[in-house]
Amino acid sequence: MPQQRSIPSAASLPSTSSSRELRSLTLRSRRRSSAPHRSTIPFLLIAATIASACSGKQSVSQPAPARGQGSGGPPGAAGGPVASGVGAGTEMQRLYRSMGLLAGAGTIPFVASVSFLRSPTGDSTLTLIAMSLPSRALGFGREGDRYVANYTVRVELRQGMSVVKQIESKETVRVPTFRETSRTDESVIWQQFLRLPPGRYTLSVSVKDESSIRGASEEVSILVPRLASGAIGSLVPVYEVIPRTTADSLPRLLARPRSTVTFGVDSMLPVYIEAVGPEAPTRVRARLIGDGNQMLWERDVDLTARGSARDYTLGVPVSRMGIGITTLEVSAAGRADTARTRIFVSLGDDLPIGSFEEMLTYLRYFTTPDRIKTLRDASPAQRSDAWAQFLKSTDPLPATPEHEGLRDYFQRIRAANVRFRDDAQNGWLSDRGIAFVGLGDPDNIYDSGANDPNARVRQQVWEYREWRLQLVFLDQTGFGRWRLNPQQMADLQNAIRRRMASRP
Repeated sequence: MPQQRSIPSAASLPSTSSSRELRSLTLRSRRRSSAPHRSTIPFLLIAATIASACSGKQSVSQPAPARGQGSGGPPGAAGGPVASGVGAGTEMQRLYRSMGLLAGAGTIPFVASVSFLRSPTGDSTLTLIAMSLPSRALGFGREGDRYVANYTVRVELRQGMSVVKQIESKETVRVPTFRETSRTDESVIWQQFLRLPPGRYTLSVSVKDESSIRGASEEVSILVPRLASGAIGSLVPVYEVIPRTTADSLPRLLARPRSTVTFGVDSMLPVYIEAVGPEAPTRVRARLIGDGNQMLWERDVDLTARGSARDYTLGVPVSRMGIGITTLEVSAAGRADTARTRIFVSLGDDLPIGSFEEMLTYLRYFTTPDRIKTLRDASPAQRSDAWAQFLKSTDPLPATPEHEGLRDYFQRIRAANVRFRDDAQNGWLSDRGIAFVGLGDPDNIYDSGANDPNARVRQQVWEYREWRLQLVFLDQTGFGRWRLNPQQMADLQNAIRRRMASRP
């Protein structure tokens, strides 16, 4: 039995927390050539389940690629384990759980959300359960000119010892290229609408790869709210949405269960806002709240009337959020109900940076201490402007939309976490990792073990011609833990400082 956690209700959350906005859903997937509010969107594999909330019928939609060419995952066999290091395992689970999401414990790193919308009557609440997982976690095989994987999702809702609802959904994912099988991002999405009476439930979610023993599960306590007529439902981060026109129908949307956008890739995050009933507000105010309850951005929006429902798909600017977790808050004047959700701006799928301060620690080998101090000394209200100025002053190619310097730097961190994972818990902070992240690949590497594999003490010599630096790493244990002596480490740090001072 997995350890049970309790997910707070919307009413119990402070203004900087996520309202029990576990975003969720069900929708028939479609092919699209482009995506709204996204500068580039990875090839999205949708294994979505469409269900009738009224009749309880289910049918499985076809998995479909959606928009753009995929960014791909790290090299490796299809269905292989996700790379360890910074951003893997428990650190990402901790971050997603701090946002009020489910993060599965096991060998498939799924993330799930639960959202609540108004039903036609107050005796039930439309509940959306959405799950995402990386395609790399599944075992793909060839089927003609495509690659196919099968997985099973199980959902159980209990009250006390009584099982209220059980779902077992067997899904198939088909992708056109081998590259798509190795992605580590939010590449497979499953979602399901349910109608549930208000109350407290124990929710168990599990997923299993049908071609292997890989699987994961999570159990939490949720409170399904009773949404009054006109109340604002959960804020649902989405990829796309077609709003509903009546309370007894379903919005057709594709949820974004991780509620995550990526720095340098996403410019806007679409968030679906909805209120149903005659008392639904005509206008709401949206606010982005940062650290220390600082107001980062706000906007008044008019909800669009569609029968008895009112809705709006809000484009939240990523540039105003900063790195880490930000709270989006939506409220209507003169009303007590306020909807909140947390949004995570990441630097990549395997870098669990949850705050501005954490982000600064990653920049230690990218830029000078003076620039980092300027960012650190900025107040929460000034951080957005300070970060924009930092990006401008350090961009090696300002005419392009991407910051190539940061892109390459964080790619080296990810690579170091894989290549040097035996050297230290975080490969990029090992001696060899620091050299690789700070200076890049050496011009030459000489490994004494290639000539004498039985030597008690091995050495690797890394040569950096540009910096006139020769580093001698010693492995005195024979277990591949390479170290520099103190003088060599001082020489390395000095070369990194010279590199940072000589470039933008």
